[in-house]
Amino acid sequence: MRVTLIRPSMSPHKARDAMEPLAMAILASIKPFDIEYKFYDFRIEEIPFDEPTDLVAITVETYTALCAYRIAAEYKKRNIPVVLGGYHATFLPEEGLLHADAIVSGDAEECWPRLLQDFKDGKMQKYYKSLISTCLKGIFPDRSIFDGKRYAPVHMVQFGRGCKYNCDFCSIKTFYGDYLAQRPVEDIVKEIQGLKHKHIFIVDDNIFSYKEKTKELFKALIPLKIKWSSQVSIDITDDLELVDLMAKSGCISVVIGFESLNKKALNEMRKGWNLTNRTYQDAVKIMRDHGIMIYGTFVHGYDTDTKDSFKYNLEFALESKFFLANFNPLTPTPGTNLYKRLSDQKRLLHDPWWLDENYKWGHAQFIPSQMTPEELTEGCFNARKAFSEFSNIGKRLFNGTAHLGSPYHVGVFLAANIVQRYEIRSKHGTTLAKI
Repeated sequence: MRVTLIRPSMSPHKARDAMEPLAMAILASIKPFDIEYKFYDFRIEEIPFDEPTDLVAITVETYTALCAYRIAAEYKKRNIPVVLGGYHATFLPEEGLLHADAIVSGDAEECWPRLLQDFKDGKMQKYYKSLISTCLKGIFPDRSIFDGKRYAPVHMVQFGRGCKYNCDFCSIKTFYGDYLAQRPVEDIVKEIQGLKHKHIFIVDDNIFSYKEKTKELFKALIPLKIKWSSQVSIDITDDLELVDLMAKSGCISVVIGFESLNKKALNEMRKGWNLTNRTYQDAVKIMRDHGIMIYGTFVHGYDTDTKDSFKYNLEFALESKFFLANFNPLTPTPGTNLYKRLSDQKRLLHDPWWLDENYKWGHAQFIPSQMTPEELTEGCFNARKAFSEFSNIGKRLFNGTAHLGSPYHVGVFLAANIVQRYEIRSKHGTTLAKI
């Protein structure tokens, strides 16, 4: 049986910074019987719609929903059944079923073999829901589907799933509930030992959700002599032993959601714990002293945010000499408390905005309280541009052991900043991907 896996695109332009979509490699590793998988990533290549296949599976994020539905329509014209999965399909299955023959809700590993068998037997159902399982043992992605494709020289590896926090703008908690689980450390070591590139991005939404298991992982990574990056919550800096193990195990950079300098805004987003036990300056110093570069993210548009918020966040990011930073307009996505609240308050500019033919990337999608949507859009874009000015890139480079810790650190810093500078200017204002 031939199965085509597809990763849609958000942008109409081909990406220069695309990374391997791990979920597709995990699906391709599941073969309950003789299956030939083909994979196409619309972010970097065209899709051969007329290539023979029996079944098409598309992963759907909110930003790629319109593209996914357009791709599905092309296959439906050719009478080829389509399955949709991913976060967006899980939260809005009724919308998905308007464009597909079946929906997979939740992580697909558990129900994917059943769906494939049902399809083979001619009795595929419309809705498949994976039960949350505490066992992540034996998951080894089949990366052969990426052969010949141009991705960043970084491998994506997953340690665990779920997050211990429930931030207002994030859908992770809605997707996983209280589920927190991790793969056996020996499985991760085995997987990394077989990888081509020695820079790893651990894709967990928050690698610090499981403290003792995380320490076990870091200790196991030390002998592998790899470089790695990940996303962490700022409270990881409360445990100096853990930060020390991060550095010794090869951690070169982390993404941290600072989100705001405004305590009231942090409380609005259910993230007041960001400043509970430490100042931002103390947390930054701990990471910098351990040679770990910081990618700081900020969101703008909460009801206590003003037009001055852009200036304060930008100044802090520049003074902290962050490796990278992003200044995002608050975006209400399905599955979040934020989306439900703004929808109930009739503050969404377009609902559903992800299906709006006139959508423009980086533009506000709701009516803020203390500024206009246009001011929210402009404030974020100007902060992004200012942070990535060549003069500021040069100033931020000189950050002691963090950015100048080795020639590799310097190379990663410069390459990432040049790519980000290009992406900021090329993506802003673009519409959603067309087929």
